[in-house]
Amino acid sequence: MSIGVTRGVALRGIAGHVVDIECHIGQGLPSFDIGGLPDTALRQASQRVRAATISAGHSLNARQLTVNLSPAAIPKHGTGFDLGIAVAALVACGVVPAEAASRVVHVAELGLDGRLRHVAGVLPSVLAAQQAGCTHVVVAPDDVPEAGLVEGITVSTATTLAGLVEGYQMLAKGELPPAATRVAGAEEPRPGRRLDLVDVSGQHEARAALTLAAAGGHHVLLNGPPGSGKTMLAERLVTILPPLTREQALESLAVRSLVGGVPSSGVDRMPPFVAPHHSASVAALVGGGSGAVLPGAVSQAHHGVLFLDEAAEFGSAVLQALRQPLESGEVVIARSRERVAYPARVQLVLAANPCPCGEGHGKGLACRCRPTERRAYAARLSGPLMDRVDIQVQVPKVSLADLSEDPPDSSAAVAERVRVARAAQEERWRPQGWTLNSEVPGPFLRRSPWRLPSATTATLDRALDLGQVTVRGYDRVLRLAWTSADLHGRPTPSAADVGLALMYRTQGAVAA
Repeated sequence: MSIGVTRGVALRGIAGHVVDIECHIGQGLPSFDIGGLPDTALRQASQRVRAATISAGHSLNARQLTVNLSPAAIPKHGTGFDLGIAVAALVACGVVPAEAASRVVHVAELGLDGRLRHVAGVLPSVLAAQQAGCTHVVVAPDDVPEAGLVEGITVSTATTLAGLVEGYQMLAKGELPPAATRVAGAEEPRPGRRLDLVDVSGQHEARAALTLAAAGGHHVLLNGPPGSGKTMLAERLVTILPPLTREQALESLAVRSLVGGVPSSGVDRMPPFVAPHHSASVAALVGGGSGAVLPGAVSQAHHGVLFLDEAAEFGSAVLQALRQPLESGEVVIARSRERVAYPARVQLVLAANPCPCGEGHGKGLACRCRPTERRAYAARLSGPLMDRVDIQVQVPKVSLADLSEDPPDSSAAVAERVRVARAAQEERWRPQGWTLNSEVPGPFLRRSPWRLPSATTATLDRALDLGQVTVRGYDRVLRLAWTSADLHGRPTPSAADVGLALMYRTQGAVAA
């Protein structure tokens, strides 16, 4: 009787748990059992591991193997345990030295010919290994750049299982394995997207609204006819946002790693921009699915921008599913046997036409929609979701005069103003644990010493009394007013800042 032990990682969302992979070889009829709450793909690992070890020259067919993934109470998913199970079995057989493999984390799928193959979720797996104190991981060759983004980790790889076994045997003899590659926090900055606000002609009000949104982290609705530049504006929001810190970039990349979206050229500090099609389902937008619980578009845009073009064409249930993530910055997906949480702190940008045909702007003389159709279209973007959108701005068609104007400010110039405004917010709110005006609870702004004088908020108070804004809307106007003051270098908002914030708040979602 002998036992082999190595390590793998069980992922639940982007949180990982280092798992001990134990393999016991006993007396009895040949069998291969895997315990520890494996899913269907993991239960089939026995077939892949048997074929891969035969290809490596070490057959397991005549042996009784029992594999335990400990702790056994945590559900295990996917094919990333294949390599760890094979190594543990070969340790138990005496082929691989026990000391060499016992503390190494293995994350790779095995082909029937013994090749190490890519798996999703390598980055969060390596991050979990780092947090657990592990210093050495083995991944497939395609996953080395992704695993190497984590600092302080030795990343090794091999083309085949036979090559890995040879490397372990050489390591036990004190020799350097030829297949080992040391990567410690490799980072090659990726070229930024070649987008710039200078490309947008005219649209002065929309550009100002975008600057305000970037400065305070506010959600935006761009309402206008087709061809007015709504998509251009939304795509350029990420160019005026501050670059992500390394920790933020890794957290964002960890989510995208689960769906295969990590670039091979290093850590991208540009905030992500995700634009799902209007036919997306609830699971595609917020996460879930019938099999593995995967992150949706709102989590893939974590620390970046989620853009919903043709927002009124999205299903009502899809739009309403965004309400909770926008408030909490997190998506929680509950299943009968597990509960998975994904981060979802995003800036939401909605774009919509004024009516189904798109011509209901200005005097609307070319509009072909009936009044009932216009009202039904407007109702798709009303209610609780729009109550969470701080800035609603009209985007008119670009005129010939707009095309002949001098070039507007570039993204770099606007980004500098945004940086200064955000620095002021961070200095003000750091003692309370916040960094942006959009994160400050409304009741806090309505209490001393942050409560504004009644003369400053008179217009807003009247709007609340008349029912033009809700209490949530009242608080959001205050946050937007503070952002306007920060952009203009004022220590506290003026009546003009409150009036500007109220104007953006009450322009209306879709022209009826």
